Amino acid sequence: MIPSGVRVFLASHPVDFRKGPDSLLSLVRDAGSDPFSGALYVFRAKRADRVKIVWWDGSGVCLFAKRLEKSTFCWPRIGHVRVQLNHAQLMALLDGLDWKRVRPVAVKAPVFAG
Repeated sequence: MIPSGVRVFLASHPVDFRKGPDSLLSLVRDAGSDPFSGALYVFRAKRADRVKIVWWDGSGVCLFAKRLEKSTFCWPRIGHVRVQLNHAQLMALLDGLDWKRVRPVAVKAPVFAG
C-alpha cells in the first residue's frame, strides 16, 4: 500500500527496461534528486505498455513493474521532463487510465466552534 502523501515523480523520457532498481536509482541521482527521499520514481519503456516504479521504503529498495496486455499507459510527451503526480493520478496511471484528467478538489479545513 502506497501512502497517500508520498511524492510521485514521472519521467517522461523512456529508459532501457533491462535496468534494475540500482540502475534506475542511479538515473534519479544523476538527474539531481535524492533516490532515498522516500519518493516514488516512475519510469516508462520505449513501448508505452510498460512501467517500473522504484523507491526507498526506509528499509530497502522496492521495485514495481507492470505491463498492460492490450493497451498502453497514458504518458506525457517524450522529453527530459519530470512530472509530479498525486496519489490518485498514480493509481489512474497504473490502471491504464488518463491520469491527466484526475484533478484534486480544493477542500477547506473544517472550523470548529469552541
